[in-house]
Amino acid sequence: MGGCLRVLRAGPGATIQDGGRHGYLRYGVTPAGPMDWVAFRTANSALGNDRAAAIEVSVGGLEVICEGTPLAVAFAGGAFLWRRDGVLLPQAARLLLEPGKTLAARAGDSGAFAYLAVEGGFETPVTMGSRATHTRSAMGGIEGRMLRAGDVLPAGPTERLDGASFEAMIDAPWLAREPDPFRVVLGPQDNYFTVETLSAFFEGQFTLTPVVDRMAYRFDGPDIAHARGYDIVSDGVALGAIQIAGDKKPLILMADRQPTGGYPKLGHVVRADIGRLAQMRPGETCGFRAVSVAEARAALLAREDEIAATLQCLRPLRRALTSERLFEANLIDGVVDPLDSEQTGGEFYEGKI
Repeated sequence: MGGCLRVLRAGPGATIQDGGRHGYLRYGVTPAGPMDWVAFRTANSALGNDRAAAIEVSVGGLEVICEGTPLAVAFAGGAFLWRRDGVLLPQAARLLLEPGKTLAARAGDSGAFAYLAVEGGFETPVTMGSRATHTRSAMGGIEGRMLRAGDVLPAGPTERLDGASFEAMIDAPWLAREPDPFRVVLGPQDNYFTVETLSAFFEGQFTLTPVVDRMAYRFDGPDIAHARGYDIVSDGVALGAIQIAGDKKPLILMADRQPTGGYPKLGHVVRADIGRLAQMRPGETCGFRAVSVAEARAALLAREDEIAATLQCLRPLRRALTSERLFEANLIDGVVDPLDSEQTGGEFYEGKI
């Protein structure tokens, strides 16, 4: 029997996602897939996977326990706090999780999504060529719904036997949230806005409102007035489309976007920046800047090159002295080495926490 992860606790938004359900958009089937495709691919790449099914963890957090056989796992994404059996871990790492060991994630001070991958991917049912969950249509994942306590997520057996040499932190600078404006390719309905309005959009600052989900992010900021009305003949909608409806505010369409839409699309956030956009939380602000199609393509290829180098960006997990470990350790009864796990009662791994 292979190993599995049993869900002990799952906050709202935790789902199974793979690379997405592609090829069916013309039939009205949304691709779904990861909100932050960069973090998703990074966690998978650390295990040698290619877009395999993983757990998407939202700010509600997650706790799982390994059962059966040891599992090689990896996680990456926002600034989440990860713990193995209560011991703090880096924000992105690759581990060998032994049976009976727990792994928990909870939201940190920034970021909206993190991804927990397992070697070979989770073997949940396949629907229309994908395991991705789309909750609005109850498709994919576990019965088309969010994860909940008691769910069992099977995975194939792993050949990793030496955890000490296998375990590593993932040093992935491309996961950092730079404050740079999000890059936008104009169109296809940018002619529905005046030059002055477009200038106001690219010069303005926008705040993410609480109206956010996997379908779309709504922003507040300067009014983006229409020059030719806000109704168009419905056409196809792509990831990152910036719709401007009658309220004159940007609505950016995300992983669970609808197949078609009838509002003018000022432009599209480039794919290279979608992951960073997905990691925003309500109340955070951002700006936008226009780029050419050639620039967008170059940015995407550069991001793909970074992800492809994930295995070369693994660093040994090392114990580090922190105030939390000092509080946990008994430093009163004699002199001890606070980095000695036999004396301090556990392991701690160095990383950004």
